[in-house]
Amino acid sequence: MTIAVGQKLPDATFKTLTGDGPKELSTADVFAGKKVVLFGVPGAFTPTCNNNHLPGYVENHDAILAKGVDQIAVVAVNDVFVMGAWARSTGGDGKILFLADGSGDFAKAAGLDIDLSKAGLGLRLKRFSAIVEDGTVTALNIEDAPGMVANSGAATILEQL
Repeated sequence: MTIAVGQKLPDATFKTLTGDGPKELSTADVFAGKKVVLFGVPGAFTPTCNNNHLPGYVENHDAILAKGVDQIAVVAVNDVFVMGAWARSTGGDGKILFLADGSGDFAKAAGLDIDLSKAGLGLRLKRFSAIVEDGTVTALNIEDAPGMVANSGAATILEQL
């Protein structure tokens, strides 16, 4: 069942790349007591994610934080090293928290998993954006198709904040 507005995010463990190497972060570490804009992508470095989805959040970082947001985070079913390289190559490092959901545990628990095996990608995360307050989803935007950013981009989130 897909997570919905008013529900708590499922307990999950993410990995993020730090200067000291990979670090595990729980759902509570990322979301407890904070207002977080979370967006999910099918894959780091994939064309739509890299060229159309992530850039809006990097460019609107300050405007989003000015609306009372504590953190912007992106999650993908990729390993922590790919997510770290993506952060560095896009200018998102230091602005956005890049969360690796390497085995898709969060994606499955949130009901946001999608099978993109026909495209050679395997299990991935549906493209979405959300506002999460103290672990509870207060706004949720899920795209109908993985190759489009119609309602999950930074402009939509700015309107919802």
